[in-house]
Amino acid sequence: MSDHPEHTQRVERPEDATATTSAPPPARKAGGERGRGGPEPETIPFFGTTWLARDGGYPARRAAVAAGSLTTAVAACFVLRFAYEGLEIAKVGSFVGLLLVVMFSVCSAIAFRRTWDGFTRRPADPAREESLRSVKAIGFMGALIAYFLRSLAEAPGEGLRRKEYETALAQYERRRTARAGNPAARTKGRKPKRG
Repeated sequence: MSDHPEHTQRVERPEDATATTSAPPPARKAGGERGRGGPEPETIPFFGTTWLARDGGYPARRAAVAAGSLTTAVAACFVLRFAYEGLEIAKVGSFVGLLLVVMFSVCSAIAFRRTWDGFTRRPADPAREESLRSVKAIGFMGALIAYFLRSLAEAPGEGLRRKEYETALAQYERRRTARAGNPAARTKGRKPKRG
């Protein structure tokens, strides 16, 4: 057995096998090719990379996301109504009921705003977004309504990812053409090294 790394044998453990089989496949490129270098489009939940060329059932996925988010929001309204009626039956007082309504309204408004802003730009402070996770969970109806409204125009987050992908692609093309250009033109402006 040689000391070279390519000749060493690796003993697989059961936990290694599950880790390697559950790894997600690499994202599709614009032309459907893999492994040719360059930036890859970011996936969007429920859409994958179909948003790039708007193929692979993209319109049907948008309709399903819109219908699913609206249906879930309506179902959540009924659940909250039953919870409110349960508080009335328990006779906890009108102050607790009012507090519940105000809490869900404020949290839903914050969740809607944060979700909607997340479709157009990356958060400036990820730690703050993480701290608002519980507020967004309470106001999940606002997030669902934001998903519904955005799905009417595009895949939620498509505009942001498209802009980032096109910028990364343009930068990659500039670097590639600079590397493949005339080497004499690149060294023309440089000062000669002193020996």
